[in-house]
Amino acid sequence: MAMTTMRPCGDFRTSYRADQTIFATRVTFAFVVLGVVLLACAPLVLNNYYLSLMIQIGYLGIAALGLNILVGFSGQISIGHAVFFGFGGFASAFLAEHGVPVPIAIVLAGMWTTAVGLLFGIPAARVKGLYLAIATLAAQFILQDFFVRAEWFTGGTHGALAAPFEIFGYDMSGDQRYFYVVLVFVVVMYLFAANLMRTRDGRALIAVRDHYLSAEMMGVNLTKYRTMAFGISSFYAGIGGALYAHYIGFMSVEGLDILFSIQFLAMIIIGGLGSIMGSLLGTIFMVLLPEVTQALASALQGSAIDKALHLKDGITYMREMLIGAVIILFLIFEPDGLAHRWRQIKAYWKLFPFSY
Repeated sequence: MAMTTMRPCGDFRTSYRADQTIFATRVTFAFVVLGVVLLACAPLVLNNYYLSLMIQIGYLGIAALGLNILVGFSGQISIGHAVFFGFGGFASAFLAEHGVPVPIAIVLAGMWTTAVGLLFGIPAARVKGLYLAIATLAAQFILQDFFVRAEWFTGGTHGALAAPFEIFGYDMSGDQRYFYVVLVFVVVMYLFAANLMRTRDGRALIAVRDHYLSAEMMGVNLTKYRTMAFGISSFYAGIGGALYAHYIGFMSVEGLDILFSIQFLAMIIIGGLGSIMGSLLGTIFMVLLPEVTQALASALQGSAIDKALHLKDGITYMREMLIGAVIILFLIFEPDGLAHRWRQIKAYWKLFPFSY
């Protein structure tokens, strides 16, 4: 788990308040604010292609953070995260179609998805390990079948149209405008998660993950917190799915398969389990992976490697193979993810030339 910190000697924390700050130093806080300001300026200098990638990183990063709260912070597992992502998209499109303003519909869709997550989380909270994985896999197929059959809610196999995002009568559709919508949600949701881990409930989730028997002996209600982790994870997935639906303008059951759920798992494994920043780093990695693969295939077009591997025809399958290969390589060589590597790099420059 990417939870360890690398503080130099002499960095004393003499109170709980000092130890539980979101930002370790004022310099860190300044860099975060500067990063948000620079991101706010991105639509002024970047074209729609790069903005669309950043929007994709935004709504997938929110959903991935929810899964990391479940897997990385509470020590459970879910192989059905994609359907909760999809349920949020369908719920928001359904509410917007019935006259609910889109900003409110997105929040309500997250709450509806929370209810569905709790429905599956209550029985799943009493099992663990392989049995929990099978229970969440069942949720994947149950909700997929529901999406196909519930035409009144999802449009069935035809899908559902999602209204454009409007606030105070101002249309926010389009990459340059919608980027700010996603940016606001990303900042709010990530700050909420960071604050959650500082609370009593957040520490209880981590205690359940680290040693559930000790946590239970200390008075932590295992069923309550395991179920709560499913609810929070589903809420984040629902918000991410709703943002996706109103960005695309359409929501379909296509793509909400088990491979998509595995991609969410890959995001948090690559970024770092139990790391809020790692959720975003892993999402960036997974979003850019197919783009780099496509660029590499284009660069090798016509070469001997291209003729031997048929890169142009098999680019889709290569992407799936790369996802599996990357997960295996990270589990072997970087099990704590990119967040841990980033901490090591920062510690190196902070402590150089000393090792302590």
